[in-house]
Amino acid sequence: MAQLKITLKRSVTHRLPKQRKIVKALGLGRVNSTVVKPDNESIRGALFQIAHLIEVEQIKD
Repeated sequence: MAQLKITLKRSVTHRLPKQRKIVKALGLGRVNSTVVKPDNESIRGALFQIAHLIEVEQIKD
């Protein structure tokens, strides 16, 4: 199963509360923090909501 490397590139300050909650739920704290998550529909849906704040790379196993 492929995985996604997600990096927060922009600050969540002055963003909508829903977007802040999504960033926190993904485990991203500060700008340039990175997490690896499985590539599934629920994660993709969350990433779509905050696409303007993040950078995503696909990691193949």
